[in-house]
Amino acid sequence: MNITILGTGAWGTALARHLHAGQHRITVWDHDTDNLRVLGQSGRNEKYLPGIELPRGLRVEPELARAWEGADLVVLAVPSKAVRTVSQALAPFNGIVVSVTKGIEYETGLTMSGVLHQTAPRARVAALSGPTLAMEVARGIPTAAVAASADPTVAKLAQDLFHRPAFRIYTSTDLRGVELGGALKNIIAISAGLCDGLGFGDNSKAALVTRAIVEIRRLGVACGAHAETFAGLSGLGDLVVTCFSRLSRNRTLGERLGRGEQLKDILAGSVSVAEGYPTARAAWQLARYHGVETPIMDEVYALLYQGKDLHQAILDLTGRGSKPEN
Repeated sequence: MNITILGTGAWGTALARHLHAGQHRITVWDHDTDNLRVLGQSGRNEKYLPGIELPRGLRVEPELARAWEGADLVVLAVPSKAVRTVSQALAPFNGIVVSVTKGIEYETGLTMSGVLHQTAPRARVAALSGPTLAMEVARGIPTAAVAASADPTVAKLAQDLFHRPAFRIYTSTDLRGVELGGALKNIIAISAGLCDGLGFGDNSKAALVTRAIVEIRRLGVACGAHAETFAGLSGLGDLVVTCFSRLSRNRTLGERLGRGEQLKDILAGSVSVAEGYPTARAAWQLARYHGVETPIMDEVYALLYQGKDLHQAILDLTGRGSKPEN
């Protein structure tokens, strides 16, 4: 199959390596033409996947309009803020587009598949999500994920494409739920990092993650998702790995904030594409629109966008009135 991957960050590059191993013909594109050129010449992407050898058979194409010519399937792996702009180039494309980007568009409240339905209306859309740290996938460490589409046939095609012995793929028709789980957990990962930066213990983080999945499910269901989706790989699975892994950019952002670093300095460095930062604003707006209570996500939003004092945020969260568990 001819596959084009748009975006050569860590995840896009890992998937290029993974799909090439499945005997597919891979073309990669990125707006960063310098890094793309180095990738093509060296067979490495040291900027995002240091130490990982890439197959020499990857075709590098710096022109977006030419990158997907002749493609049967396109993998969209650019940051959420770039999805609308990049995907507009796919307007004539009538193949399958698999989004692996985890985010919510602030201006519209749409997940990435919702954006694609507007910008690439002829495409058949799926999303791939789950506890999939790029470095571990690139190293062939066993993991599992979910291929979701409103069309079961498309979900099955995506499953067949990505499934390999060390990369087990399940299917779902709850596209919205799978995408929301993947996006919202990044906000919680920032709060988990704050726990680490402040020196809190395992009890604190376990309680945080447990209550967070309640918030994620509550907001997801209000947006039309299925409640049971959030107990699966794209919900609880992705939440756990992102909150606990040292490889998580969102957890790292929170940890550095907890240690007293300034947000602007953190975002200027290696975690500049931590999706939890823009998603916190979008989720806050969604929760207001649907009238849903999301206390953890609200405090993260207040820290990131309203300059709230960290210790006051913790007091406001832990000092809330007692209630039954739900």
